[in-house]
Amino acid sequence: MAETQHITLRELQRRVKAALEGQFALPVWVNAEISEIKVNYSGHCYLELVEKGGDNGVPTAQARAVVWRSHYPRISGYFEAETGQPLAAGIKILAKVLVSYHELYGFSLQITDIDPSYTLGDMERQRQQTIAQLQQDGVWEMNREVPMPAVVQRIAIVSSVNAAGYQDFCKELDKSPYRFRLTLFDAFMQGEAAEESIVEALCAVADRAEDFDAVVLIRGGGSRSDLNCFNAYRLCAHVAQFPLPILTGIGHDKDTSVADMVAHTALKTPTAVAGWLVERMAGIEGWLDSAALQLHDTTAAAMHASEVRLERLSGELRRLSGELLTRQSLQLEHLAGVLPEAARDFLARQTTRLENAAELIAGRSPERILRLGFAVVRSGGRAVTSVRAVAAGEPIEVEVADGKISATVNAEKIWQKKS
Repeated sequence: MAETQHITLRELQRRVKAALEGQFALPVWVNAEISEIKVNYSGHCYLELVEKGGDNGVPTAQARAVVWRSHYPRISGYFEAETGQPLAAGIKILAKVLVSYHELYGFSLQITDIDPSYTLGDMERQRQQTIAQLQQDGVWEMNREVPMPAVVQRIAIVSSVNAAGYQDFCKELDKSPYRFRLTLFDAFMQGEAAEESIVEALCAVADRAEDFDAVVLIRGGGSRSDLNCFNAYRLCAHVAQFPLPILTGIGHDKDTSVADMVAHTALKTPTAVAGWLVERMAGIEGWLDSAALQLHDTTAAAMHASEVRLERLSGELRRLSGELLTRQSLQLEHLAGVLPEAARDFLARQTTRLENAAELIAGRSPERILRLGFAVVRSGGRAVTSVRAVAAGEPIEVEVADGKISATVNAEKIWQKKS
């Protein structure tokens, strides 16, 4: 190859640099996501910017960027004042950049300004997308429709054990006269791992749902970026569809998160959640006192009514008993008067009956029958009732009214009555 047909690497780099500087002589506004950020000891801020594409979020473009220390305090201070959050990884920004190219270090961007309204708009856009998706899925009202128990004492807490909001919540409950049973499900409440950690904690609570009356999701205050996980669809979908009522105290006074919107009851701070629980218990206590008073009054009224009724029944019983005794006494007096005569009549009737029976018996006695001319024939000591009971030549005994006759059966004279 001829020497005139190739160039050196340095010459190539020089031409690329000249082309870029000629094409991008003026600053341009570029939107990208911060994937890495680091402030050097010298005061310079170095960033890695990416553009992600597709559902899996794989970067489709990447570039190094720098904010020189002469610009960084102004840019970062203004951004945090407007958005309520510092520049951090995971935030989408709209940056005013100068395109630069160095023969050794390659392509990079020099950031001279950042528009915080773009970041706020992107966060709000994601928030609105989450709201729209939850409403489209039909789960927007689900947790608010879960009945809240009248007495809420067994509470599952999703928070960080080191969070100031959790400590404030516990202190507020400790000051109350009521007993609460608290179970903490520790989770990260900010940072990239917050969403996944909170979802895992909620799943752990759901596995023991029968052990709790309600769930409390709390953390202290923070920047909008710190609280942005509470606008994430996956976390909010778990809150919306949770089988127990969820109370939120996320600590954001300026805006309401989507998690607050789909939760059963949303309160501003962890202390406010504790106050709500104490107030609910006080209401139940008042209701019980009122019910006890009402029960006492109802019981007293019922007792008084029963006493009046018992007294009325006692008087009526005494009156009816007196009337019954009077009637019975009169009846006894009447019976006492008629009893002797009835006894005499009864005895007379019985005497007549006995006399008639005696006459009947006397009229049917064997002696009377024998005197009428009848006789009793016996053979072998037994009365003879049939001619077949005796044989010729057999001795018999004939009893008549005044004695007995011994005789012998004459066979020639035995005859039988024809039927």
